[in-house]
Amino acid sequence: MKKTSKRFSEIKSKTQDQKFQLSEAIKLLKECANAKFDEAVEFHIKTSADPRHADQQIRETSDLPNGTGKKVRIMLFAEGETANSAKDAGAEYLVDDDILKKIEEGWDDFDIAIATPEMMPKIAKLGKHLGRKGLMPNPRSGTVVQEDKLVEAVEKANKGRVEIRMDKDAIIHTRIGLCSFSEEQIIENLSSVYSTIVNNKPDGVKGSLIDSASICSTMGPGITLDLDNLRESVVN
Repeated sequence: MKKTSKRFSEIKSKTQDQKFQLSEAIKLLKECANAKFDEAVEFHIKTSADPRHADQQIRETSDLPNGTGKKVRIMLFAEGETANSAKDAGAEYLVDDDILKKIEEGWDDFDIAIATPEMMPKIAKLGKHLGRKGLMPNPRSGTVVQEDKLVEAVEKANKGRVEIRMDKDAIIHTRIGLCSFSEEQIIENLSSVYSTIVNNKPDGVKGSLIDSASICSTMGPGITLDLDNLRESVVN
């Protein structure tokens, strides 16, 4: 049996078997986030979808107004002058033969890959390396873009964009900022993710999509949110 620290147990005792209004939950999260580093804020949503069915899948992206608080390392699969401009706009890497070889050997030291449609056939062989790590460019996630949208895509990714998709248990996990963010910044970011999920409810899901929702810090326990208050608190 895994042993928990005294600190974690004390924090959990404040949150167990309760549902909190969003503002109260954020205050409690900040109060409990006393690690020696700036903990991330995570948003977890349990859905009623069945990921085994294609018409109940969710795969979207959401722009975060205040970013994630984390530097985004962007890989560009593109060529030409526009690709150079996009790299200058904030991409970490621009693909070349050496990088292709490194990826085939297992290297994946980047957070997001953006590609033009013309490059997709050329990088198809990387699917088995990037796909299982969630790094393969995909039109649905906004990471396959036309050449004239390349700079804009890099700028958006740098500002803050998260991918939204369910795990095998139909739960969506996203990072929505840092504990040092203001309450307003956290609510704005959470609202963006929540709205994206609700507005893209799969056709195959009948009834309510969201079963439960919670927030937590990197080292803290989940704080369950009151769903009625959450709907009322979302910034449109």
